[in-house]
Amino acid sequence: RNLLDRDTFSKSDPICVLYTQAIGNKEWREFGRTEVIDNTLNPDFVRKFIMDYFFEERENLRFDFYDVDSKSPNLSKHDFLGQMFCTLGEIVGSQGSRLEKSIVGIPGKKCGTVIVTAEELGCCRDSVLMQFCANKLDKKDFFGKSDPFLVFHRSNEDGSFTICHKTEVVKNTLNPVWQAFKISVRALCNGDYDRTIKVEVYDWDRDGSHDFIGEFTTSYRELSRGQSQFNVYEVINPKKKGKKKKYVNSGTVTLLSFLIETEVSFLDYIKGGTQINFTVAIDFTASNGNPSQPTSLHYMNPYQLNAYGMALRAVGEIIQDYDSDKMFPALGFGARLPPDGRVSHEFALNGNPQNPYCHGIDGVMEAYYRSLKSVQLYGPTNFAPVINHVARYAASVKDGSQYFVLLIVTDGVISDMAQTKESIVNASKLPMSIIIVGVGPAEFDAMEELDGDVVRISSRGRFAERDIVQFVPFRDYIDRSGNHVLSMARLAKDVLAEIPEQFLSYMRVRGIKPSPAPPPYTPPMHVLQTQI
Repeated sequence: RNLLDRDTFSKSDPICVLYTQAIGNKEWREFGRTEVIDNTLNPDFVRKFIMDYFFEERENLRFDFYDVDSKSPNLSKHDFLGQMFCTLGEIVGSQGSRLEKSIVGIPGKKCGTVIVTAEELGCCRDSVLMQFCANKLDKKDFFGKSDPFLVFHRSNEDGSFTICHKTEVVKNTLNPVWQAFKISVRALCNGDYDRTIKVEVYDWDRDGSHDFIGEFTTSYRELSRGQSQFNVYEVINPKKKGKKKKYVNSGTVTLLSFLIETEVSFLDYIKGGTQINFTVAIDFTASNGNPSQPTSLHYMNPYQLNAYGMALRAVGEIIQDYDSDKMFPALGFGARLPPDGRVSHEFALNGNPQNPYCHGIDGVMEAYYRSLKSVQLYGPTNFAPVINHVARYAASVKDGSQYFVLLIVTDGVISDMAQTKESIVNASKLPMSIIIVGVGPAEFDAMEELDGDVVRISSRGRFAERDIVQFVPFRDYIDRSGNHVLSMARLAKDVLAEIPEQFLSYMRVRGIKPSPAPPPYTPPMHVLQTQI
């Protein structure tokens, strides 16, 4: 909207070029270009970009705009109209997955705005439940009737076929009714509704030399008409057809039912407005070492982030795209607080217990550094108070409109194991997940136990309803070459990868469906002015 006008006699002819950034070397690569739209400053580009989306990765995007002046593919031959930077998460995490941002890049000029919308490709998530029966199939067995089963194949681009489903065998009948089965649309036809689906009918033999009865072809589009005269198929055996003049068919197969089920995804909830609330809790116990010493895990190095800072930034920068107000409560535990030196296991890093919120990840980092200067590292290491702190908030909104993620960064020596397990078992019923990043050289056996990937965590005989804890040791991510950018991306990927599934497991258990997304954006129509 409102692009700069660079043409003397007419309006600009804009094109948009999308670049993505490699995680390691930060190098921008061209991903694709839209079409050119002639003579307008308010283009609605048609060409879409299809990209892979991972919640746990930060995908930086850059949109460059040019006024096209000739047929040359070389961008330097055209007038630059400005650019916009954002992340894929920022677009997806915006209300209705629609982001409007200013175009920048030409000093002293207003370059207009760009509106980007994202939608998840739908056919990838549908599955269908179908049931078939057959009538008057050829008798293949010498002593009894046939033992029929069906084999489904999807066709590939090159005309070959790939097997995608086998039904069970129904014994000793020429009129079998097979059980209903569920298959994803992707497996059945690769999401292409008109692609051929070949179905073969066999008579099962114990020795594996199953006899071919016949075959027929159909497509997803035909099957989707459901039970009707269109979905009764003649089973044809080409060999028999070639030999016998009077051959009609080897029986018929009928579709009894066809039901489409759409799996809801993490993005459906985000698009419907579910917010992810991010809370951080930092371990201020004495086992971390004196912050003024270079050996301390909390050492404030003026030139680079310490392990705590890196873990906070790595995870926080990705999660913040899904939180509309970008206000994050930041807590500390295991320190003595000024002025009276009382020990606290749940204090606000910004020094304001009534309002522990910090603005953005930068605000969290600032509050963390301020706290290090004012509190005294102490002990013991208790996790339960900060887990219960977040659980109190999570317990007050169980309708699926909010989900809570608590990041605990710790040196791993835990003192209240029993209470922590109890807190986690209780929290597993709530809309929350816990990420624990262990820093330093300690043995993290206790943390592994809390993770619950191998053995589901339990407390006093009660098991956690779902797995909500993800633990990773920071030392596994220190890049030998000193490339912190890559190691942080890998850390974030591993700790955040389980969140969408944990999120969905909560919604499923509670039977919460995504809210409908706000209506899609439609460009305003130009009103024709009429003279009366």
